[in-house]
Amino acid sequence: MEKNFIRLTWALTLSVGLAACQAPQNNLVFEHQGDTLTLLHIEKAPKYLILPIQESCNEGQVKLVTGSPADVAMDIRLAVDSVEYYVPFELPEGERATVAIARVGEKAVCWEHIQLADTFDTRNTDYYRPEYHHTPLFGWMNDANGLVYKDGEYHLYYQYNPYGSKWGNMHWGHSVSRDLIHWQHLKPAIARDTLGHIFSGSTVVDHLNSAGYGEDALVAFYTSASDAHGQIQCMAYSKDNGRTYTKYEKNPILTPFDGLKDFRDPKVFWYEPAKKWYMIVSADKNMRFYSSDDMKEWTYLSQFGEGYGVQPNQFECPDFIQLPVDGDTSRMKWVMIVNINPGCMFGGSATEYFVGDFDGKTFRCDTKPNVTKWLDYGKDHYATVCFSNTAGRTIAVPWMSNWQYANITPIRQYRGANALPRELSLYTKDGEIYVAADAVKETESLRQKTKKVENLAVKGEYQVEHLTDGVKSGVELEMDITPASAQTVGFDLMNGKGEKARIYLDMKAGRIVMDRTESGITDLPKWGNNKGSYDVHVKETDEHRKTLSVNYQNDFALGTWAPLSLCEGQTYHLHVFVDKCSVEIFVDGGRIAMTNLVFPTEVYDSLRFFTEGGEAQVENLTIYQLGL
Repeated sequence: MEKNFIRLTWALTLSVGLAACQAPQNNLVFEHQGDTLTLLHIEKAPKYLILPIQESCNEGQVKLVTGSPADVAMDIRLAVDSVEYYVPFELPEGERATVAIARVGEKAVCWEHIQLADTFDTRNTDYYRPEYHHTPLFGWMNDANGLVYKDGEYHLYYQYNPYGSKWGNMHWGHSVSRDLIHWQHLKPAIARDTLGHIFSGSTVVDHLNSAGYGEDALVAFYTSASDAHGQIQCMAYSKDNGRTYTKYEKNPILTPFDGLKDFRDPKVFWYEPAKKWYMIVSADKNMRFYSSDDMKEWTYLSQFGEGYGVQPNQFECPDFIQLPVDGDTSRMKWVMIVNINPGCMFGGSATEYFVGDFDGKTFRCDTKPNVTKWLDYGKDHYATVCFSNTAGRTIAVPWMSNWQYANITPIRQYRGANALPRELSLYTKDGEIYVAADAVKETESLRQKTKKVENLAVKGEYQVEHLTDGVKSGVELEMDITPASAQTVGFDLMNGKGEKARIYLDMKAGRIVMDRTESGITDLPKWGNNKGSYDVHVKETDEHRKTLSVNYQNDFALGTWAPLSLCEGQTYHLHVFVDKCSVEIFVDGGRIAMTNLVFPTEVYDSLRFFTEGGEAQVENLTIYQLGL
C-alpha cells in the first residue's frame, strides 16, 4: 500500500488476503509427529514462512528452533477448515531452519497452504481501513505505549500481534512520524520473550545518562506478563533512535511487593523537585508511585485510587502529567490519567482522570472519590497515554476501540486503530478544573478541498449538503450551532442506503448525543460469529440502559452522550472528523471529546440538518475533504 503515511521500510511485500507467494516448495519438508507436533525443515530459508490463519480456530504454537533457551513459541491460529488470511513468520534468510508447530492436527488445511516466500504484500485489502488514522499494516493493535519525541520524530509504539488480527503474542509495534499525521511503519521494536508478553509501558530520553547507556539514549519500560512469572516491570534501551532495543540483563527491575496479579503499564517521568525518575504503575484498583536515581532500583512511595472514580473498574495504562490551569503557568495542577475496564458509562473500557496536587510522594485529588471525570465521552477511546519529551505541549494518543467487541470488528487484514492525537489542557467551569482534549493543529495538513456553506436557519425541514466526491470518506466539519428556540438540533451523516450517524444537541436533557444505532453494520457479535472478545465483558443492567439517549440494541448499537454544562454560552462550536470507520467530535476546543467507531456499508456522502420544537442557527459551516 503506497500512501504517504506508510512509507514501508520493513521489507514486506506478499498478499495478505490471498496466497500469492513465489518460492520453491521442494525446499520445505514436513515431518508430522501426530497431532502434537509437526517439524518443518527448510534447507535454505527465504525471508518468510507464510502461515494461513483461521480466526475461529484454537491457537497452535509455532517456534523457530535454534537450540537457544531464548526460543519462544508464538500462539497462532493456524487454519483447520478454511483460510481467511495469511501472516508472515520470519526465518533466518539463507540458512537451514527448523520450525516446530504444535497443537495443530495432521488433517488441518494449513499444511496444504503453508508456503515459503521472500516477499509479503501489505497493500490494503480491508474496506474499513482508515484513510488518515494510524493502523498497523497487518495484524492486531491495541494500546499505544512508549510514546516519545526525539530528534524531530514522534515514536508511536503499540501493543502488537504480528501473527493474527486478534489479541495475542504481545510485541511493541513501532511507527514514527514528523507531524503526527503521516506515519512510517518500522519493524517491531521489542518482541515477546521467555519472560512473557510485552505489555504496555513508556519511553524516556535519558538526558542525564542516569541509566548508564549514554546521554540521550532512549530507555523503555514495559510489563512482561506470563503465567509463570506474573506481571513484572522490565527495562530496555536503544542507542539507534528507538529502532532496536537491548533488554536489561537483570530484568525484572520491579515486582509487586504483595504478589499482586494485576501490576502493569509503567509510566516513567522526570520529577524535577526531587531530581529523580518517578514511575506510576497500575496495581489492580490503585496506582502506585515509585522513585529511582538510575531507573534500575526503585523505591515505593505511595498509592492512590481505591474507591475513586466510576465503579466497578480495573485501573490500567496510567499517565501523570502537569498542566497550567487556564493557561496560567503560575498555577499548575497534576493530572492522573486512568484507563479503566470495565467502567465506561456506555459499557466496556474508557478513560477517566483525576486532578490534584503531588508533593513528591503522595497524590491528593481535588474531588471526592465518587466524582468521575471523563477524558472522552465516546465508547471507542481507551489506553490513552501522552508523549514524553514534548516541551510546551501535552499530546495524547488513544486506542480507538472497546474491549467489548475489539476482537470482532468487521475487519480481517488488521484490527485496531489510533484515534487522532489530542492536545490536552486544563480549564475551569463552575469552580471545577477539567481537562480539554482537542485534535492537534497538525490535522490541518490533511485538508485538500474546502467548501464553505452559507449560514442556515433550520426549522424542522432537512437541509442537505454534499460531503464527499464519492471516492474518499475523509471529511472534517466545522460549524457553530445556536439552538435558539429548538429543543433539539443536529445533523445526520448519511449514505445512499439510509445508514446514518446522528449527532445532535438535546437542549432539554442538556446533552450532545451521537447515535450509531443505524450507522451501518451494528451487530458485531453476529458478524464475528459470536466468538466473543479477549477481555472482561460486563452485562449492562436495565437501569443503565435507561440512562442512554437512544435504544440499546447491543454493546455496539447505542448512543453516547456528554453534558453540555461543560461548555460556555448559547452557541456551540462543533469540530467533527469522519473517516472510513470512525467519527470524532470535539466541542468548544475539546471541552467535550467523543470518539466512536462506525461501519457504514457505503461512504457517508451527505449532511442532513434537522430541528425539533423550534428554530436553530448553523453558522460558519465549513466542509473539508481530507486525505494524505
